[in-house]
Amino acid sequence: MFRPLQPIGAQARILLGILFFILFVGGWSFATFGGFVSSTFLADPLTMVNDGWILLSEQNFLYDIGMTIWRVVGGFIIAAIIAVPLGIAMGAYKPIEALLEPFVSFARYLPASAFIPLLILWAGIGELQKLLVIFIGAVFQIILMVAVAVANTRRDLVEAAYTLGANDRGVVKRVLIPANAPDVAETLRLVLGWAWTYVIVAEMIGASSGIGYMIINSQALLATGQIIFGIIVIGIIGLISDFLFKSVNRRLFAWRLA
Repeated sequence: MFRPLQPIGAQARILLGILFFILFVGGWSFATFGGFVSSTFLADPLTMVNDGWILLSEQNFLYDIGMTIWRVVGGFIIAAIIAVPLGIAMGAYKPIEALLEPFVSFARYLPASAFIPLLILWAGIGELQKLLVIFIGAVFQIILMVAVAVANTRRDLVEAAYTLGANDRGVVKRVLIPANAPDVAETLRLVLGWAWTYVIVAEMIGASSGIGYMIINSQALLATGQIIFGIIVIGIIGLISDFLFKSVNRRLFAWRLA
């Protein structure tokens, strides 16, 4: 019997998660092996695994994976270094918020993929262009989400700091930043997931390596097994990075869970 917001045990959570994957692969197998979907449009699981092995063993796909990870991490780190301080400043100081918030709110709705033609003109088709696509896709989201978190800091903490003699800089350094560090870390975890969608788009245009490059080449060959394998690899890497981010956050901010 399911009840709203009732927690479940760790073992049940794991089993239910595995069950969904089993059901998904079962439905996929039924549709493809049963002949309900043509192999031209959807490869069966065994073909996908075989095509994946060929990619890894014969076509240097590990290099493509490495290049994609480098682009995601590089663009995301650049965005975080710039966006987190700006977000903290926007959340802490209302004049800065009034100055930047309209533009940031406008810019975050602009699709990063729309900038690719301009970025190719400005930066060429090298690594800088791909890093900039990820940067544009991530930086405005991080700024706004961090600003909202800082602006919602409990006022009693701020007033207590002033009462104890803290100055404005001390309130930001000793109250606003520590109080919102877990939320900032969670924001970075979420936006890192979004960054993966931007890099694949960037690699589909003017690239010579990467998972997106492999996917667009496979499309031309109607190699749906390779396409699905590439998509699954992205999902696995994203799942691993998300798990690592959560683990680090739990260790750094264990007090938040208490």
